[in-house]
Amino acid sequence: MTELADETLAVLIVGAGFSGLAMAIRCRQAGIGPLRVIEKADGIGGTWHDNTYPGAACDVPSHLYSLSFAPKADWSRMYAPQPEILAYLRDTAERNGLTPLIQLGTTFTGATWDAARALWHVETDRGPITARAIVAGMGGLHHPAYPDIPGRDAFAGPAFHTAAWDHSAVLAGKRVGVIGTGASAIQVVPELAAVASHLTLFQRTPPWIMPKNDHAITERARERYRRLPLSRRLERARLFWLHEVRALLGFTKVSKLTGQAESLARHHLAKAVPDKALRAKLTPNYRLGCKRVLISDEYYPALQRPNVTLETDGIARVTETGVTTEAGQHHDLDVIVYATGFDVAATFARMHLVGRDGRSLTEAWAGGVGAYQGITVAGFPNFFLLLGPNTGLGHNSVISMIEIQVQHVLDCLKALRRGRQTIEVRPEAQARFVDRIHSRMADSIWQAGGCRSWYLDATGRNNTLWPDSVMAYRRSARRARLGDYRLG
Repeated sequence: MTELADETLAVLIVGAGFSGLAMAIRCRQAGIGPLRVIEKADGIGGTWHDNTYPGAACDVPSHLYSLSFAPKADWSRMYAPQPEILAYLRDTAERNGLTPLIQLGTTFTGATWDAARALWHVETDRGPITARAIVAGMGGLHHPAYPDIPGRDAFAGPAFHTAAWDHSAVLAGKRVGVIGTGASAIQVVPELAAVASHLTLFQRTPPWIMPKNDHAITERARERYRRLPLSRRLERARLFWLHEVRALLGFTKVSKLTGQAESLARHHLAKAVPDKALRAKLTPNYRLGCKRVLISDEYYPALQRPNVTLETDGIARVTETGVTTEAGQHHDLDVIVYATGFDVAATFARMHLVGRDGRSLTEAWAGGVGAYQGITVAGFPNFFLLLGPNTGLGHNSVISMIEIQVQHVLDCLKALRRGRQTIEVRPEAQARFVDRIHSRMADSIWQAGGCRSWYLDATGRNNTLWPDSVMAYRRSARRARLGDYRLG
């Protein structure tokens, strides 16, 4: 990198969740700086800072849902609860000297490329920042999505999203309505059912649910992981390949194995729900994997509590006192909880990035969202995405993808440090990559599974998931092929 002015950062990292912290750690280890991490929230942790609803936990095994270069030997459970993951991220930042580099309560509002000076002019709600390179590590799970239901603002009682939990709301002894049946719903419903006088769950589409088999990790095992780091690494490898084999054996496509997995899920449902009528309402009519596959041992039992109603008629409107269905039935409610996921597309739409020749990212993606390796975009020098288009996962730990991308970005930043001012992906390299993954996506379970999921945009295009194994992505993206880039 050429010499920087005192006020200019070598790297600005946006977001202090897993992605941003991983990038900052690796930059520090490589001696790349000065750098800063900006975070819009009042604390680090990303989605694990925001999602504090009752029952919030990871659905990836703890030893796999952590950074390989910042291990934790003493996870308490197979699937860590939200407070423990947040504590891990805070501890990781502290241990790696990141705390002084993180600027909290700062929202990235836009950036403009300055070709003459080969740097970015960044706008935040707390003033401008100048940086040679930007790494966008915000992820896609921080803009809560609300359903377009008439009268949603008319409700007189507390109404909030699981990702913006109102801890002041009184739930005990109240009539609670939960809208949505995704990942947060199956965790929060059992918790709410235990305290509410009555809970009504509004279901549009039932999810496929597998057994969770969660359990406490014994003190003996934790001591072994502390004393013998190799045993911890072997456990991580075991879990990785257990999940990876799903893709290697065809989990990403409709196959005979899809039917076998569906049989396991149906057995889980039949064992937990003896009532045929209720079981029919909870049976999906699309292929397993088309939507996110969920895991729970508590959700089905909660739906059979005497104080729980499963409502499968569509919602016509929200009123001042509750929810009216399309069949005309009104459910009186004291509290409404929206467990309706995230607006992933909003992450990119709200970036307000202006690159080379005054062209915005919105204009660049007008014909379709795409990035080389999900990381770099032609026309936007020295700009990098973490968990960008088509790098989410439906079968394994996304932390593996983050680490691969961080190494790729690090290679690019090191190229800048060797006397170069700019690095920008070649348009033809980006086009080849995007064409390849969407060709691969065409016969995937997410396109051919018979459902409409948040993985797809308004045109039915999947810009969210990687259509192959993690190892395939590692081979493709872990090291930056500088021949696919223009260095200036």
